[in-house]
Formats: sequence, structure tokens, C-alpha cells
Amino acid sequence: MQQRWPERLWIVRHGESAGNVARDAAHAAGLSHIDIADRDVDVPLSVLGEEQSQALGRWFAALPAAERPNVVLTSPYLRAQRTADIIAAGGGVCAERHTFVVDERLREKEFGTLDRLTRSGIEALHPEQAEFRRLLGKFYHRPPGGESWCDVILRLRSALDTISLHHSGCRVLIVGHQVVVLCLRYLLENMTEQQILGIDAEGDVANCSVTEYRLDRSIGEHGQLRLHCYNFVAPLEEAGAPVTSEPDAKVAVR
Repeated sequence: MQQRWPERLWIVRHGESAGNVARDAAHAAGLSHIDIADRDVDVPLSVLGEEQSQALGRWFAALPAAERPNVVLTSPYLRAQRTADIIAAGGGVCAERHTFVVDERLREKEFGTLDRLTRSGIEALHPEQAEFRRLLGKFYHRPPGGESWCDVILRLRSALDTISLHHSGCRVLIVGHQVVVLCLRYLLENMTEQQILGIDAEGDVANCSVTEYRLDRSIGEHGQLRLHCYNFVAPLEEAGAPVTSEPDAKVAVR
């Protein structure tokens, strides 16, 4: 049988970021804008985000050496790269041989003109976009200069093709963002818009949570990745690291 998929695939959302903290503060104060000095690309982990990443690194390090990731793919955003670096530094990847790749296709969803606005800020400053989003839904709504979920899915299709071509048979860890986790589930499980939005509505993807797929060779001609766990936070709970699930700063148009 020709193998097309990794043996295992872990998809991790980055640790809590300074943007998550700023978003909560803006909503609590009823502000229209989220106070973040950095570009979204450069928003760092919070102190708690560093702690969560360390806890997850220890969890991966506790796996047998032959079961740890040997390929790491990360979003270029600082909070995701830092999470991946901490996991690797904690012994969470295969020490003998591993590949580390920064892939821009795993970046956060782009929000265009609605960047750094709270929900109330969008309604006050861009009421027409708030109405478009209400009519179209988050799956199809593309803010000016930004992306819809479909746009994210399009680039992730390409990323999965690369994984299939270059990393079949490997143990792959992806570190990305909330929408990336959800859109990868949509692709890997052949979901509908209603199915993935239903999962999204049940709750946010927790920071440093693990979504894992394992290769099932009994499915189809080449085998298929089967979901093993979603939004798994036991590594944080076991280490005593608080679990957080705030959406990224631009939650209003996520």
C-alpha cells in the first residue's frame, strides 16, 4: 500500500498571547478598539502562555522517543513559533532527527479593515460589515482586505498536499491558531459548513490544546487519518497550568 499520510498528526493552538489578554481587557471595559502595540504577526506569548507551552513540551517529552513528533510545522506568527520552540526545547520532539519548518500557510486568519476592533467597535464603525457578516456567516464573510474561513481553507488544502508529499509516514506536529485548527478538521474529516460551525459554537479551542489524528490503514486505498482527540487539555491540567480559551484579539470577525 502506498502511504500518503503521516503516521500521526498533532495540531496545537499556540499558548495564551498578549493579544488574548488585551482582547479580554477591551471587552471588559466596553472599548471599541483592542490595545495592542505590535503587529498581529509579532504579538508574543503571555507569561501564562509560556507556562502552558512548557507544560505541553513536558507532555510530549514523556512519550516514548519513537512516538514523539519528528516534523514540526509552525505558523510564522511569533506566538506560534515561540510555542513550537518551547515544546522542542522541553524535549517534546524527536531529538535524533527532526525537521522544523515555518509555513506561512498556517498563519492566523487575516482580518483586514476590522483588525483590532471588538464586536461593538465593528458595529459602531463598520455597520455594513457587521450586517454582511450576519447575512453571510463567518464561513463566507470576507472583510475588506481580509479573509473568510474559505480563504483559510484554500491555503490549508495546499499545506496538506505538502504534508502528504514530503512527510508521509512521519509524525507531524502543527502549531497554529484557532481557525487553523478548526479548518484543518473541516478538511481532514470532509465536513460541511454546518458541521464545523457547530463544533465552533460549542466552545473555543483552548490555548495549547491538542487535536490528534492517527493513521488508520483500514480506510480506503491509502489509509486515512482518523480523529483520536480534539481540544485535549489534560497535559496542562496535569501540570497545573491554567487552561485558557480566549479567541485571538480580533474575535468579533473570527
